[in-house]
Amino acid sequence: MIRETGRKVLGVSSGRRKEDKETWWWNEEVQDSIQRKRLAKKKWDMDRTEENRQEYKELQRRVKREVSKVKQEAYDELYTRLDTREGEKDLYGLARQRDRDGKDVQQVRVIKDRDGRVLTSEESVQRRWKEYFEELMNEENEREKRVEGVNSVEQKVEKD
Repeated sequence: MIRETGRKVLGVSSGRRKEDKETWWWNEEVQDSIQRKRLAKKKWDMDRTEENRQEYKELQRRVKREVSKVKQEAYDELYTRLDTREGEKDLYGLARQRDRDGKDVQQVRVIKDRDGRVLTSEESVQRRWKEYFEELMNEENEREKRVEGVNSVEQKVEKD
């Protein structure tokens, strides 16, 4: 009963969430169509009749065609714009941005040596990291010592 009530009240999801969808080309029409399709899916999930299924499947096909058409138009527009002088500037800007995004922002360019002086050259920074890890990995650590002379008691443990 709980599951049935949950399905009726909340609906059923596919269990998947698609992240990182490319949506820069979406327009109001596409968003409206997708929203109608989602509502039809919810309706079908709550009341699994053949009529609701057909409605959802039809909207699914229609949205797929609309999305494909709008996406193709957006890419055609983009390619046309990239062929212009302004588009060429945009293209170089995008390339620079992708290059910056690909670089490691966590990269350490400066570090302090043992005495607290700041090292800035790439070679000295690498040398210091090497020293640090050699010390870290080769350091002897105290081991847990066993206590000698402890009496162990052996007896059966009763189950409750």
